[in-house]
Amino acid sequence: MSETSILQRLQTDMTAAMKAQDAATLSTLRMLKAALMEAKTKKPKDATLTADEEIEILQRYVKKRRETIEELTRLGRTETLADERREIETTLRYLPQMISEDELRALVKQAIASTGATGPKEMGKVIGAVMPQVKGRAEGGTVSRLVKEALGG
Repeated sequence: MSETSILQRLQTDMTAAMKAQDAATLSTLRMLKAALMEAKTKKPKDATLTADEEIEILQRYVKKRRETIEELTRLGRTETLADERREIETTLRYLPQMISEDELRALVKQAIASTGATGPKEMGKVIGAVMPQVKGRAEGGTVSRLVKEALGG
């Protein structure tokens, strides 16, 4: 399997950003690489990160950036919002294509039918059935919201 890891793609793109003197992108790429390298050091010696682990780390990074945007907006500190959004855009280039809400709704309906869920108390069962199907392509919060809507919660 000669699939390029996210870490390898980051390294290549960092070189390109340096040559293009794109300091903003370079800064984001360095932070992403640092997050991946830190996670790798927590694994046994010579172990590498799986593609799923790399995706999970980058998704956490995007989630943190979105939370920061919410907090800055709440505080009325909008001067750095553009930087946060740019970091999210840069990071999203390394993640799988996100699934649309309509596709996600269809998967939620299928999961409700297959689990036999009838109400909000069974949200966990439905979310548990949907998440493995959308791993890396949908955020847990979105899945939870759509399941809640579908079950009348």
